[in-house]
Amino acid sequence: MRPYGTSEQRATVRGRAFALLAKGLDSAEVAQRVGVTERSVRRWQHDARQPKRKKAKRGPGRPSYLSAKQRRQLEKALDQGAYAHGYAEDYWTADRIGHVIWELFGVRYESSSVWRLLQRLGWSSQKPQRQPLERDDEAIRHWKRYVWPRIKKVA
Repeated sequence: MRPYGTSEQRATVRGRAFALLAKGLDSAEVAQRVGVTERSVRRWQHDARQPKRKKAKRGPGRPSYLSAKQRRQLEKALDQGAYAHGYAEDYWTADRIGHVIWELFGVRYESSSVWRLLQRLGWSSQKPQRQPLERDDEAIRHWKRYVWPRIKKVA
């Protein structure tokens, strides 16, 4: 489990520990003074003796199928709306977006992968609010204002 504090604060603690070690204190004494375990002090000493490893040029995992330019193109295509891509209703689903990606770039995405791609693009999941065509907002307001209080009073 990672200890509390920012990376800078943890680096300060390690620096204090190294300063105490340089004065000749043993690891148990240093651990007690800086408030960490003795094992942590020994691990820091071991890491300091090891040559630094090169950092990875990219994060772990498989690279994205779409380049940054293609992701921008996809976002522009999605901004046009579902109507522009031949759908009867103007909302996006993961399957529809996967189909658009296939049409534009020839790359297949599962719907779960489409969802992760959309999260990286900053899009969120939203469900369209469905309302009946025969909805009468004036009648609803009247019912809430006059009818419901009468029913509530009797009940």
